[in-house]
Amino acid sequence: MQRSGLERACVNADKPVATHLKLLLRYLRPQTGRVALLSLLLAAGVALQLVNPQIVRFFIDTAVSGGESRSLTQAALLFIGIALSVQLVSVLTTYIGENVAWSATNALRRDLTLHCLSLDMSFHKDHRAGELIERIDGDASALSNFFTKLVVMVLANALLIAGMLALLFREDWRVGVALSAFAAMAVASLLCVESLAVPFWVKVREIRAEFFGFVGEHVSGAADISSNGAVPHVMRRFYELLRSWLPKRLQADLVGYSMWMTSLAVFAIGHAIAFGVSGYLWSRGAITIGTAYLIFHYTNLLQGPVHQIRSQLEDLQKATASIKRMQELLSLRPATKDGVGPPLSPGQLSLQFDSVSFAYDGDQQVLHDVTISVPAGEVVGVLGRTGSGKTTLARLLARFYEPSSGRIMLGGRDISSVPINNLRQRVGFVTQDVQVFKATLRENVRLFDQSVTDEQVTEALGTVGLGEWLRLLPMGLDTVMERDGSGLSAGEAQLLALSRVFLRDPGLVVLDEASSRIDPATERLLQKAIDRLLSGRTGFIIAHRFSTLDRADWILILEDGRVCEFGRRESLAGDPHSRYSRLLRAGIEEVLR
Repeated sequence: MQRSGLERACVNADKPVATHLKLLLRYLRPQTGRVALLSLLLAAGVALQLVNPQIVRFFIDTAVSGGESRSLTQAALLFIGIALSVQLVSVLTTYIGENVAWSATNALRRDLTLHCLSLDMSFHKDHRAGELIERIDGDASALSNFFTKLVVMVLANALLIAGMLALLFREDWRVGVALSAFAAMAVASLLCVESLAVPFWVKVREIRAEFFGFVGEHVSGAADISSNGAVPHVMRRFYELLRSWLPKRLQADLVGYSMWMTSLAVFAIGHAIAFGVSGYLWSRGAITIGTAYLIFHYTNLLQGPVHQIRSQLEDLQKATASIKRMQELLSLRPATKDGVGPPLSPGQLSLQFDSVSFAYDGDQQVLHDVTISVPAGEVVGVLGRTGSGKTTLARLLARFYEPSSGRIMLGGRDISSVPINNLRQRVGFVTQDVQVFKATLRENVRLFDQSVTDEQVTEALGTVGLGEWLRLLPMGLDTVMERDGSGLSAGEAQLLALSRVFLRDPGLVVLDEASSRIDPATERLLQKAIDRLLSGRTGFIIAHRFSTLDRADWILILEDGRVCEFGRRESLAGDPHSRYSRLLRAGIEEVLR
């Protein structure tokens, strides 16, 4: 499978600097213009901050020497103008920087989401929704400053420090040497402390992901938890997670505070150096009182960029922790590899399972050497007790999982050679659990595909028998559906799912117990829609009711993951010794329970 830009940017976990640079280039390159403007604004801000102390030095020396009041007034006005300009540049810098960061992190969220969606069902089975939300949104948010302040701001602050030291060298080489040594000591001390914090922030983000995964899972199951008296147990686990979170956050914060305390101690030394050097040179007549102020002011001004670098190093700690977690996520490779062959041919598709076996997690064997063949345009009905492997067989058709051995053929093609997007476009799924999104009816039918017109949506709903229901809706296709489908009956939800499949026009339709939870009257309406859907298409129907099997050409009976019986429905029904015939005589619900 081709790697996304994010995967290419995070391939080398052992070289964090290279990884950081690749991420920056990946997500800032599309915003070259804004990044360039941001750089110009920061350079202008640096220049203005360096100029103003020079004006104050001129003002002090002119006042001490009894200079003209006109010169003093002009210097004061120039100082005020530059100070206001600094604030304006700061506002513009913040505005553009936030836009750059927001655009970059949104692109990052998109790539993380696409990667998670590319992973197979075993990954989603092991990771809760809340955990993935924290991985995608929380880690991306932690990188917001990384895409702006950790690039341009660090360079700007480095430029500001270099500019100040250059000006101090111009005043007196002894001042330049003393304060250059101080600046090097300040940066080195902060870098040493910074390296201690990354492991602690990694642990904080891990416990956050576990906590949000727990909350998301249990909030979605609130009804079952409350009705079964499990609230105390859930709350106990809730408090346990919070208690385990607190010490990890305290440890991370304490390491962060150590950087702040280190910077305070370092700048106390810096001010002492500035006072000592200035006093010595002034007493020797080497500098004026204005220059002494200039040295002190630049030393004090040095505190700003160094403090910002300290703050940005804290952001870098969080960013590094998030990038490490992204690397862990991106290192997970889907067991399902994208096919490199041509798309499936249009129209109905023949179906063949050739010695297919499958095991969950490598050792939980579910299917054993399943071999069947169904001609194109015909329907196979699948029967079996719960746990016999019926649903697993259906999931293999869409490559939600990969067979442990054997192969599956559609239209004479091994499905492993078919591009996954094309395969899932040509295999239509309808299950008993229909996902309804909190969106308009239009979007729930076309699943947010903007290329599908309102006429196509209306036609699909009419085809499945929901035309009159649509006409009775006051807002029509603009009607907003509830996320849990509470505004729909079970039958309407199933018909809505069928309308989605009609829009895709697949060659194979998989119905996984689609009518198992609706009343007989609604089932008759659903059966008519299913008849229309299966017309001219191959069908794979998992059923617990005889009425669902009336349209089946073939019957497959599974038992403990093995083919117990497979053959033409008419032949099996007419054979008194067949398993299917015995099911007909005894009643399918009784035998397969």
